[in-house]
Amino acid sequence: MKETAIYIHIPFCDHKCIYCDFYSIISYDNVSSYLSSIKKEIDFYSAKYSDGRKIISIFFGGGTPSYMEPHYIYEIIQHIKKDFSVNDDAEVTLETNPGTVSIEKLKEFRKIGINRISIGVQSFNEDELKFLTRIHNSQTAIQTVLDASAVGLENINIDLIFNLPGQTKEKWKCNLDQAIKLPIKHISAYSLILEKGTILNKMVIDGKVKMQNEDYDADLYELTIDFLTQHGFEQYEVSNFAKDGYECIHNNAYWRYKDYLSFGTSAHSFVNGKRWWNYSALNFYKTAIESNGNAVIGEEFLSEKEKLSEYVMLA
Repeated sequence: MKETAIYIHIPFCDHKCIYCDFYSIISYDNVSSYLSSIKKEIDFYSAKYSDGRKIISIFFGGGTPSYMEPHYIYEIIQHIKKDFSVNDDAEVTLETNPGTVSIEKLKEFRKIGINRISIGVQSFNEDELKFLTRIHNSQTAIQTVLDASAVGLENINIDLIFNLPGQTKEKWKCNLDQAIKLPIKHISAYSLILEKGTILNKMVIDGKVKMQNEDYDADLYELTIDFLTQHGFEQYEVSNFAKDGYECIHNNAYWRYKDYLSFGTSAHSFVNGKRWWNYSALNFYKTAIESNGNAVIGEEFLSEKEKLSEYVMLA
């Protein structure tokens, strides 16, 4: 059986952060019809690729999937299980943001089959959170982690961002120090990247914000590796650190060029050396699904040499 991962893109969000370049929609008016389209897309690809495969991971990303009511997520999980053979111990991850889930909602997510949660903390520093235009404060972030642990979600990841404008090494180390005090198994630490089309990019162009240089970025990255390694989080991928036994199965599927099927707006898939991607705009995506069963807008084939080149570049 060929091990395969599944990604579901939930684009709905109530707020666009200044650094975010992911496709998202500041509205929840189209949730039901969007999920209906995703189910049709799942049906389309299961007819082609379900035989001889075992699903080892299901990942709900966004956007903010945790804004969805748990029954919507449950419907998608059950639809996947109907169409594909899913391992009993498959990793099922839900991305969430602090302030979007109560402890009761976390209980429901765990009840419907979520066994790993990824929390977009980004920072424990109040000034940094305000700069990033996050909707939560530090205490809310801490409480969300504690609540997730309290309901039995043992496999917890938090996302953190370093190399913010004006961020000192001491401030970043304080973030890491707070992180390791929490009941988490995994940390994803990302350098702040200036992406075209973001609010942050315009702020830099307008001279309102000055980014730190690459050498300083490298210093913070080395600090991150040293600090987390010393505290039991082993680096297993460029930005990811885990305690023993808690490497993200989904991340490793991407990293090791295992097949993955992705559904929803802007989703990218990779099967048998072929990579393809969907329309980003919701209306184009839904129209394409209704007409064709898929929403592919582009594709490419990767040779072994190209795979190696990508691996070296990312490493």
